[in-house]
Amino acid sequence: MDIQFAKYKELIELQLEGLTAEDVLGQSAQKTVELDQQSVGRLSRMDALQSQAMAQAQQRRRDAHKQSLQAALRRLAEDEFGYCMECGEEIEEARLLANPAVLKCVGCLNG
Repeated sequence: MDIQFAKYKELIELQLEGLTAEDVLGQSAQKTVELDQQSVGRLSRMDALQSQAMAQAQQRRRDAHKQSLQAALRRLAEDEFGYCMECGEEIEEARLLANPAVLKCVGCLNG
């Protein structure tokens, strides 16, 4: 089982690294849009504001995903990883490999 946990830990850490790299790339898109009517027209400014809002929303999604991955790392450390938070049964390996941050088995997810 330790080999399994090492595999999941590596998968989680790789996903966290990827999200951190995306954070760096998205920082410039989130900067404040300057109000300069001389160099940027009204429609261009509206487009820039919309792009900024989308970049901020993507950042919030990345932050939430990072938090769920960090919680998965804590569950790994506490030997609680891979078990459904609702029924306590093991979560299927394919499901964990697809998303190691899942909290419920398919049965509990479907109700």
